[in-house]
Amino acid sequence: MAVTDEAIEKIKGMIVSGALRPGDRLPKESELAAELGLSRNSLREAVRALSLIRILDVRQGDGTYVTSLDPQLLLEALSFVVDFHRDDTVLEFLAVRRILEPAATAMAASRIKDSELDTLGEQLDALGEDPSVEELVASDLEFHRGIVQASGNSVLCSLLDGLSGPTTRARVWRGLTQEDAVSRTLHEHRAILAALRDRDPEAARSWATVHVASVEQWLRSTL
Repeated sequence: MAVTDEAIEKIKGMIVSGALRPGDRLPKESELAAELGLSRNSLREAVRALSLIRILDVRQGDGTYVTSLDPQLLLEALSFVVDFHRDDTVLEFLAVRRILEPAATAMAASRIKDSELDTLGEQLDALGEDPSVEELVASDLEFHRGIVQASGNSVLCSLLDGLSGPTTRARVWRGLTQEDAVSRTLHEHRAILAALRDRDPEAARSWATVHVASVEQWLRSTL
């Protein structure tokens, strides 16, 4: 194991064991290096790496702290990596979305508030029956983000938010090239909202699956 990897594992061990908790300040570099049996250079590299993935927060002139370790913060690194996807992996992102989003939608059906349902309905009403493709895709992203947030699961929310980027271009492409894409999307959104209003998790799950799968099926047929 490389010395930097060893240093990362040792700091990780301190956090996992509870020796360092969210918000805690790390000991001085010289003290921590001696405690862990590391060189100061390898410790410094480990701290730099862990700060990039939001585990540690280096504050100039103040010290290094463990972050809140909030899932949304930690999963920012996923969003960064996802931005480097290749076009031929979009189907794989859609497949993952087809697994996660119906589950989140089913969870939302039993937890969503009336005010959140009203907001979703207002978004669809404001869109009208003949939106542009760009308006539809922007609304689609906002519609699904609102539903996933209503699931109450911050990890699912962060994961799906990170996965939405790679599939956006495919959704725009579909809207421009498939004749009934706009009307079909609007119909599926209305059906999902109706299932949520009925507090019916399985109907919500089914319509969300149909919705994501229709994009996936179209993309497969065009590649």
